[in-house]
Amino acid sequence: MQATVEDLRRRIAARLRRAFGGDDRATVAGLDARLIVAHALALAPDELPAVDLHDVPGDAERRALDLAARRAAGEPVARLTARKEFYGLELTVSADTLIPRPDTETVVEVALAAADRLGGRQQGLTVLDLGTGAGGLLLALLAELPQALGIGVDVSPGAVATAHDNAHDLGLGKRASFVVGDWATGIVGPFDLVVANPPYIRSVEIDRLSIEVRRYDPRLALDGGQDGLAAYRKILPDLPRLLTAQGVAVMEIGHDQARAAADLAVAAGFHCTVSHDLGGRDRVLELTPRPAKSPGGAVEADEPKMGLGNQARNG
Repeated sequence: MQATVEDLRRRIAARLRRAFGGDDRATVAGLDARLIVAHALALAPDELPAVDLHDVPGDAERRALDLAARRAAGEPVARLTARKEFYGLELTVSADTLIPRPDTETVVEVALAAADRLGGRQQGLTVLDLGTGAGGLLLALLAELPQALGIGVDVSPGAVATAHDNAHDLGLGKRASFVVGDWATGIVGPFDLVVANPPYIRSVEIDRLSIEVRRYDPRLALDGGQDGLAAYRKILPDLPRLLTAQGVAVMEIGHDQARAAADLAVAAGFHCTVSHDLGGRDRVLELTPRPAKSPGGAVEADEPKMGLGNQARNG
């Protein structure tokens, strides 16, 4: 007797719960099973309830069970389906790109709040996304800023190709360009918004990350060097020439890096505000150029405002 869609989904969810045991992943085994079965049937996940009582073709059942075995071994669902939602956009991900995290959506929120202060979301703003990966940050911003134009830069040709395809699939290809490059080398500004999610994991910590991350995310997108801040030391000195006079840079950081990253930003000549992610952890630096001298001629001192960003933007 052939299995129904519902039977297969429940069977895979049970298998994943057993594989994950008391792991936090067990709590989302049902969701993982739904995504796997939908992918095997070439359906959108929200289409499954309508076919729950239908029989599953044998080839689709085999595909689903093969995918479930890979998930049980630790491969992320986004790697199995090559799809991941980010800020309401369905993105293709590849072996060359990081899987977008919900915490990174905080970068989009902070950048959009900055766009509001720059004159509103209908303005023809310019956006630069450094380390674009699958293009999530740039494409999410362009989707919310209908008159904006943007450039995404990544050192990985594979990532640039993936981002280009995502822009085309989302109907944003005419407003987004992607180039292979070493951060902003060769990029001519200025831009109203610069966003970045640089690698910030300390090198020695990568092998201690979950199997989903350490085995399946590209190390190039994770490894931030000895203290996790190597990329920031490359990007920050270049920001003054990349930003307009009123421009804003928004960068993701590790949850324990706010003070060190903010000190680097202040030393590079920026006002700095730190915002929290949905879990209440330090996650984003918002940087605005700081005048070199106060009206009296003295060098203006600045202290990073720690953890204040979301109180103003999400409250």
